[in-house]
Amino acid sequence: MSTALTGSCLCGACTFTAVPEATSGVCHCGMCRTWSGGMFIGVGCGDSLSFSDGAPVGVYASSDWGERLFCATCGSTLAWRTTDRKMNVVSVQTFEDPSAFPLVSEIFYDEKPGSYALAGDTKKMTGAEVMAMFAPPVEGA
Repeated sequence: MSTALTGSCLCGACTFTAVPEATSGVCHCGMCRTWSGGMFIGVGCGDSLSFSDGAPVGVYASSDWGERLFCATCGSTLAWRTTDRKMNVVSVQTFEDPSAFPLVSEIFYDEKPGSYALAGDTKKMTGAEVMAMFAPPVEGA
């Protein structure tokens, strides 16, 4: 998808535009489940996420390299991003039509509780596989 879309939190105080990818993914990690009240379903938006001026966006630094964004007024889960802001993963639920982003992947699959399962065939990655993707390159390798 190369079209800018708009989205917002529950109360409408945080509005944004972003250019989302065409598909979505789920994160089952413990932090995402606690933060969002369940699995986090997000769509990559690269560095295109832009909030309206004055939007009360709260930022929680959940690790040395990741931040979680939420509405400081209503508490809605908005996005996860890298601290350099080059990678933003926006909650599909903040867009007008979340069904526009077919689910294709699940990360931290080894942390998924047994109390739910998703339909369909998805690419599944363990937490170790995901963390290896974010690890800094090894010198001399």
